[in-house]
Amino acid sequence: MRNCGSKIEHDALYLKNEEANKNLLRKLKAQAELARKGGGDDAASRQKKRGKMLARERVDNLLDPGNPFHEFGTMAALGMYEEYGGAPSAGIVTGIGRIQGRNVVIVANDSTVKAGAYFPMTIKKNLRAQEIAIENRIPIIYLVDSAGVFLPMQSEIFPDKDDFGRIFYNNAILSSLGVPQLAAVMGPCVAGGAYLPIMSDESIIVEGTGSVFLAGPFLVKAAIGEETDVEKLGGAETHSTISGLTDYKVKSDAEALKLIRNLVSKLGAPTSAGFDRIKPKPPAFDPREIFGIIPTDRTKPYDMYEILARIVDDSELDEYKSTYGRSIICAYARVDGWAVGIVANQRTTVKSKRPDNSAEMQIGGVIYSDSADKAARFIMNCNQKRIPLVFFQDVTGFMVGTRAERGGIIKDGAKMVNAVSNSTVPKFTFIVGNSFGAGNYAMCGKGYDPRLIFALPSARIAVMGGDQASQTLLSIRLQQMERDSKKITESEQSHLLEEIRSRYDIEMDPAYAASRLWVDEIIDPTEMRQMISMGIEVSNNNPSLQHFNVGVIQT
Repeated sequence: MRNCGSKIEHDALYLKNEEANKNLLRKLKAQAELARKGGGDDAASRQKKRGKMLARERVDNLLDPGNPFHEFGTMAALGMYEEYGGAPSAGIVTGIGRIQGRNVVIVANDSTVKAGAYFPMTIKKNLRAQEIAIENRIPIIYLVDSAGVFLPMQSEIFPDKDDFGRIFYNNAILSSLGVPQLAAVMGPCVAGGAYLPIMSDESIIVEGTGSVFLAGPFLVKAAIGEETDVEKLGGAETHSTISGLTDYKVKSDAEALKLIRNLVSKLGAPTSAGFDRIKPKPPAFDPREIFGIIPTDRTKPYDMYEILARIVDDSELDEYKSTYGRSIICAYARVDGWAVGIVANQRTTVKSKRPDNSAEMQIGGVIYSDSADKAARFIMNCNQKRIPLVFFQDVTGFMVGTRAERGGIIKDGAKMVNAVSNSTVPKFTFIVGNSFGAGNYAMCGKGYDPRLIFALPSARIAVMGGDQASQTLLSIRLQQMERDSKKITESEQSHLLEEIRSRYDIEMDPAYAASRLWVDEIIDPTEMRQMISMGIEVSNNNPSLQHFNVGVIQT
């Protein structure tokens, strides 16, 4: 066990980094706060006049007082669907919170956004919430208030594997796994969406506002000529007294939320996966200093040990192969008392230990063969010991060039990707800086099933860095123009390069990633410790970890 940090001098460079990173966070928080307003004040006012709470008010009233709601996908659909007026937060609120001391997933439709209709990103967000419940075997609560599929986009919502129908498929899977599902119908629940509350274990309906039907009054008249109204067709009285569809009838949102709390309080105690935890110790160094450590210039080196020292208990690590494969740090540590295995990209300059190269080398986020081999072995060790894994990404990719290829970089990279893919212990990923190319995959990007994945405001996610991509795309464009016998001046080349770089910079921004749910949320760097602890606590509800089998790996 060794201390992994040092006292940081708050010099001019530190203060510059701190100011820049805090400004990034302020900008992103403002965007998230705007998304939380949903459809705006007028739509909120109309909902309240009907005696209904807003979606986030419902969540707040459902949770234990004083306990945080860890919202995911706040910025989902940001900048998307503008031709339809936008869909802030994709018109749905999802996250993890505590009810009666129990961790639960919550899914709440925001009917101020297009009457709670489902856009493609709404479905993706709903499915992600169900995935979290499935992986961690924790109860899921649905607060239903939705007009169903957003019809102008039905072709992108209805028929595919991960489209609207997958929600009900997941309802069935959750039920078969014994994961409790409770639903409160607090507004319309239409067409295919009518299956969601009824495929839950128990359903509540609110008088006067809640309704469930496969076809609304207008469609019924068009289809079979029958004239009816919402209440007679699928209101609370109909489904509580005649059809028996719903299990409880209540008079208000507040009563529905109180009933959910009562039902959750009577759930049997969850079994444990047995992840090790002892009494927590705070880091020896101030987590707020992370703002000043991460450089504003994403090409500049910094010491990842200093970041870790502001996250792990007592700033102590048990480092695995500390002098080998130094572009990746592998270490055992504790976070809020929980035992964790850390895999982190190193961005500093170190003395090479190789006999043929004694000079200093900058290992800024590049994965070398020895590092990939080390990380693969460490990941296998953590699986054998049932220790959750935490990845800290700041990676530009795997090393390239003749020497790297002859040294087997693809083979060693494949080992690491294989180990990450087959890992059965919970994995948590934090994108601190760059997340480029195959480095994103090897360091447990979204495609490798991290239980939770977060980005810092300093994150950048793309297939390669902006300068490299811009130059590559420009070269391709120029070759195409040469084939067409077109000439381009240097000034036109510069303009074209800037145009390509600007578009690429937008797509690398963490807000772009968050809008498409490539990450679960963009967080304050000081929240990393809290999110790791919450994630492992939630994961500890699922004792059914499979045996780790790494499959075929070339040695």
